[in-house]
Amino acid sequence: MPIVTMTSRQFNQDTAGAKKAAQQGPVFITDRGRAAHVLLTIEDYHRLRGEETSLLAALAHPASADIDFEPEPIATPLHRVPEF
Repeated sequence: MPIVTMTSRQFNQDTAGAKKAAQQGPVFITDRGRAAHVLLTIEDYHRLRGEETSLLAALAHPASADIDFEPEPIATPLHRVPEF
């Protein structure tokens, strides 16, 4: 996960670039040479807070394209044949 650092001035001039960079990892924003803020995606923020993520939110995240998802087959049938 690359860490991007940009000055407050760079952030103000290229907010879209900062948001794009935050998709890959945290963006540190400096003020007079010292780290002052960190820009994160909302998903990363919730993960750091220890909050659960729904399956839908996890699959919607751009990084989920790299995840192999092979669900196990269901052993029992999902329906029953009615008895008459």
